Amino acid sequence: MSARDNILARVRKGLGLPGEVPGAEREAARAYIAAQPRGPRPTYAWNDGVARFCERSEKLGSTVDRVAGIADVPRAVARYLHSKGLPTSAVIWPALQGMPWAAAGLDVQARAAQGSDLVGITGVFCAVAETGTLMLLSGEDTPAAASLLPETHVALVDVTRIVPGMEEAWALMKAERQGPPRAVNFVSGPSRTADIEQTIVIGAHGPYRVHVVCFG
Repeated sequence: MSARDNILARVRKGLGLPGEVPGAEREAARAYIAAQPRGPRPTYAWNDGVARFCERSEKLGSTVDRVAGIADVPRAVARYLHSKGLPTSAVIWPALQGMPWAAAGLDVQARAAQGSDLVGITGVFCAVAETGTLMLLSGEDTPAAASLLPETHVALVDVTRIVPGMEEAWALMKAERQGPPRAVNFVSGPSRTADIEQTIVIGAHGPYRVHVVCFG
């Protein structure tokens, strides 16, 4: 028995249930997951998911830029960094290393971020229009640290990957991936906390800034 199975067996015992999951119960759980039932959802008087995503992102404290295509992205990132007086050296997802960063005047390294990296540039798996949230899946070419450690996180969002809500985001992951990654991270604006005296502190557990470049 694995450690996971042992823990779950102890939980079941504490609940007065048999240690082994009966076959019927297991199959009922699998059928429920496969059916993907959804609860009630709010209705909105909007049809443009891109506009909704940009609006919600800005309300969360992110800044948003939109360019025509992916070829325009490196220049847009460089323009943002220059406008804020930020370093033009950055760590990027290895999945993005084929883009013309040097031509835009940026010095990038395709690797996981370290504590000394000040700017991280990533893509996203998808983005959620309802909440202005970025969904990132960890992987060899998409290391999670690039969006978590640097003070500035620049996220590149293909507008065709903006979905209405969280339900669609999870459904898209299930449709396109064989299984869940090691980590799924949802980014909704700069990191913030009010744990100490209910005073908002930006960047306590992650980036001070989140800049979104939408393309397409």
